[in-house]
Amino acid sequence: MATVAFEGATRVYPGAQRAAVDALELEIANGEFLLLVGPSGCGKSTSLRMLAGLEEVDGGSIRIADRDVTHLPPKDRDIAMVFQNYALYPHMTVAENMGFALKMAGDRRGEIRQRVGEAAKILDLEPYLGRRPKALSGGQRQRVTMGRAIVRKPQVFLQYDPELCDVPEIVARTDPNNPPFPGQVVYLRLREDAQYHLFSAVSGRRLPD
Repeated sequence: MATVAFEGATRVYPGAQRAAVDALELEIANGEFLLLVGPSGCGKSTSLRMLAGLEEVDGGSIRIADRDVTHLPPKDRDIAMVFQNYALYPHMTVAENMGFALKMAGDRRGEIRQRVGEAAKILDLEPYLGRRPKALSGGQRQRVTMGRAIVRKPQVFLQYDPELCDVPEIVARTDPNNPPFPGQVVYLRLREDAQYHLFSAVSGRRLPD
């Protein structure tokens, strides 16, 4: 379980005359489902990449739980990040794709099956566990990538530009007192044209202008 805090976090790209992210102050509570929306160039992607450890932090700090992770490499932050491209193994089934990281970590088969099953239930993927990626729609493939991240049980779950056709449906039918990713901060960066109101069934807040 974790909270995430940006404490004056700043990113200035080399040669730039202004900061891409300027002294960001933001706290994300444990279990909160936070959405970042805004026009192109406002710092959504940069903020997400700073938290993931994919961008340097030029000023301020970023904390996950009680740890200062500002200068830690991504592998040491206990974060799972889902990108726009699915990066699924075409020769593996949905279940095998979702459980692959656990298999590589040496987890027991029974534990892998249990975690994959739990994630598949959350994401409505149970009927597709035996299929391969080519037999899935784009939205279903993205849910498989989400499931692959969820089974790792990271402290922080990040998603870049989620497919709006699927994610809101998952969120909308979720009990706010029983979030889909218990014990995790869920942090999404959405396209500037995102239909923000669709996510009000859980929670959401805009960054100050």
